Amino acid sequence: MTAKMKRRDFITLLGGAAVAWPLAARAQQPTMPVIGILHFGSPEANVNVMAAFRQGLGEAGYVDGRNVAIEYRWAYNDVDRLPQLAADLVRRRVALIVTPANMVVAFAAKAATTTIPIVFNTGTDPVKAGLVASLNRPGGNITGVSFMNVQLGAKRLGMLRELLPKAMRFAILVNRSNPDTDSVVADLRSAAASIGCEIEVLDADTYSDIVPAVASLVQRRADAFLINPGQVFYDRRTQLLTLAARYRLPAIYPAREWADAGGLMSYGSSFAEQHRQAGIYAGRVLKGEKPADLPILRATKFELVINLQTAKALDIDIPPTLLARADEVIE
Repeated sequence: MTAKMKRRDFITLLGGAAVAWPLAARAQQPTMPVIGILHFGSPEANVNVMAAFRQGLGEAGYVDGRNVAIEYRWAYNDVDRLPQLAADLVRRRVALIVTPANMVVAFAAKAATTTIPIVFNTGTDPVKAGLVASLNRPGGNITGVSFMNVQLGAKRLGMLRELLPKAMRFAILVNRSNPDTDSVVADLRSAAASIGCEIEVLDADTYSDIVPAVASLVQRRADAFLINPGQVFYDRRTQLLTLAARYRLPAIYPAREWADAGGLMSYGSSFAEQHRQAGIYAGRVLKGEKPADLPILRATKFELVINLQTAKALDIDIPPTLLARADEVIE
């Protein structure tokens, strides 16, 4: 073999190696993990809370598009779609399923898989609902955050009565798809009886139920109303606030996001903060921690927010005692 031929063969071999090495390197790179978001609501109404989730995920070291991918499955408040959407994420072989802000969605994810980790975010007690074995050691493939807003109905009713001491007829808007609705209603009826007033229960299970439900409050001459926490109502909070203003109905809402948007008064934990915490937990699971060993995070701070602009529009004087207890007063 001539020197010229040897040189040509060497260059050919080197060129082939230059092509093969990057291919081999790419093949050895780990696949980017995928988080599946299974959500009961719609993307348009949940921009802020999902941004809070990504913030928490970032605090844990994961950024969408850089070292993790996020795929969303939206049910648009159709509970019948949840099993199919959950099954789709399982077939996609996501690394983790996150179910923000609804117990029904968490159960759908739990029914779909016993192996893929699940991080939930809910307003009710997950032990009482049967989702996990205990708060400290949830067991299985599931953990999450409980902001405990559902249990605050009686306290919100008491605040409404303090605001309107002469009021005798109150109403609560509920969504029957929430598994805790019956217990919430029972607690409210007991609380109403203890202060000598009546409580009307109005169902609004879909978007189209909201307008007639609020209109019926006027027909029934309700003095004020409460909103039970639920994704249907959160997605339609602007509509509900508009209807309350149109009919001049005082109301108390389940979280500060409502008061910030013009609601008269809110009491509960911050939805955005709980989603941020869920993002942090999602990151910890992606790093290898087992959901069974991660205790359920619980809200420890509940905020009373009063909107004085709305109170003035409704010709309501806020009692000094209520103002003194407020965590924030919107001037």
